[in-house]
Amino acid sequence: MHRHLVMFASLFLFMWAAISIGCSSKPAEESSDSSAPPSKSATLFGPKEVTLPAGTVLTVRLASAVGSKTSNTGDRFNATIATPIESDGKVVLPKGAEVLGKVVEAVPQGRFKGGAVLSLALESVTISGDAHDIKTNSVSRYQKGKGKRTAAMIGGGAGGGALIGGLAGGGKGALIGALLGGGAGTAGAAYTGEKEIVMPAESTLSFKLTAPFTVKM
Repeated sequence: MHRHLVMFASLFLFMWAAISIGCSSKPAEESSDSSAPPSKSATLFGPKEVTLPAGTVLTVRLASAVGSKTSNTGDRFNATIATPIESDGKVVLPKGAEVLGKVVEAVPQGRFKGGAVLSLALESVTISGDAHDIKTNSVSRYQKGKGKRTAAMIGGGAGGGALIGGLAGGGKGALIGALLGGGAGTAGAAYTGEKEIVMPAESTLSFKLTAPFTVKM
């Protein structure tokens, strides 16, 4: 009789221990499962990447003047997005976004076969406080004459760019571009001063992306 009681007690303790372990592990599993939805939700509603393809035109407005004599090769210049860029109905590059550019080449009159050269390209754009690297073609101006309105080819790299505007309100400093077929480049006449090329503040220049640009929205 005593032996049966010992076996019964042992069996009861074993079953109680098994039930206790099962109950303690279940909340852990439920806790693990409950953490899954937020992770999935974060994936669904996280930042979305938007890519602007190569060839996208970025039109910017110069914050200050740049010139073949006043600027040096390697100098940086500031500008802002003049025309907002959209993708799938969403604004990727808003008007007024800050842009940083580089003077690719600046040659004063008389140092390059008697003519002046000024070439610019964009390097980065700031969105929501974050600077993003971009790659564009160069926009170039060449001046051969002295104190004359000379025809100039604007563009370079992959496909060329467009010199669209000039000083707000026009005047002698206004830079005017005329589109050549297919947007391959522009040719136009511009007042360059007596010897040097000058792109005044508020001039609008158009560059083309030479590589896709991806940003998180």
